[in-house]
Amino acid sequence: MAVNPDITGSPGSSIAAIEFVGEESKRILTPSQLIWRRFRKHRMALLGAIGTVLLFIFIIAGSILIPESIANEADLTRRMTPPSDIHWFGTDSVGRDIFVRIIYGGQISLFIGVLSVLMSVSLGTLVGGIAAYYGGWVDSLLMRFTEAMLAIPSLFLLIVLAKFIGRNIGQVQILGRTFSGSIGIVILVIGLTSWTYLARIVRANVLSLKELDYISAAKALGSNNARIFFSHLIPNTLGAIIVASTLGLASSILTEAYVSFLGLGVQPPTATWGNMMQQAQSFLSQGAWWMWVFPSLFIIFIILCINLMGDGLRDAFDPRSTRHL
Repeated sequence: MAVNPDITGSPGSSIAAIEFVGEESKRILTPSQLIWRRFRKHRMALLGAIGTVLLFIFIIAGSILIPESIANEADLTRRMTPPSDIHWFGTDSVGRDIFVRIIYGGQISLFIGVLSVLMSVSLGTLVGGIAAYYGGWVDSLLMRFTEAMLAIPSLFLLIVLAKFIGRNIGQVQILGRTFSGSIGIVILVIGLTSWTYLARIVRANVLSLKELDYISAAKALGSNNARIFFSHLIPNTLGAIIVASTLGLASSILTEAYVSFLGLGVQPPTATWGNMMQQAQSFLSQGAWWMWVFPSLFIIFIILCINLMGDGLRDAFDPRSTRHL
């Protein structure tokens, strides 16, 4: 493997291009191709990505094929039925099909995770990037605010707000579906308290990038601050942002499941994997193992897949990584 000194690209990107010299031919890889090459060589990360995609397909396809009314259809004549060829994952304490509820519960869990991550990534990127780019009193003010936010225990705040505010919020109708109003509280608290670590990462990257020659050249050519920030600095910090987003998604799903398991998160009739486990804990002594085993397996599976994928992305975006080349 040899680096071609004649190839130049964005100074902030991982590597402009690399030549892989074989016996018969010479091939040049772009930065995106190099990232993909590293990622697909990381077998566990690739398995994690495949598992995540399959789970998304399962939830999306299931919600298309099976109406939500079946997920909330109670039938006391079939309550606490063990897994069978009719009810693959059994039924719960009021006779609802657990397999169907896992589909719709996964929708809400992933919906909360994705929206809270989008919120935290947006805030963290803007706060960290602006602090590093402008420096001076702007940097000091934003970083002191970030440190103050770090001192707030997000889980404690989520539990308190969910207990005293979430229960008082009524149900909302979105696209013909009924949701518990507590979903908004969970998304807001997770999103508004989980951006601080990303802000510090983005700040460190932007501090190093803004001193490079291509930023000085952009300023000399008349580019304004917004163009430099969004067209040059943020794209070259995208690797750290993607990795943080991936790991943040797993953390958000786990936080929602934990709070819902305590009965303080998303409230019925909206199903999530967390509140399905909360409803099952009263029936553990009655041998209804299927009520908690299947939701917990799906939580473990998605957290494991996302973390494996995030680990692979971290190595793939690292320009110093040669482990998987």
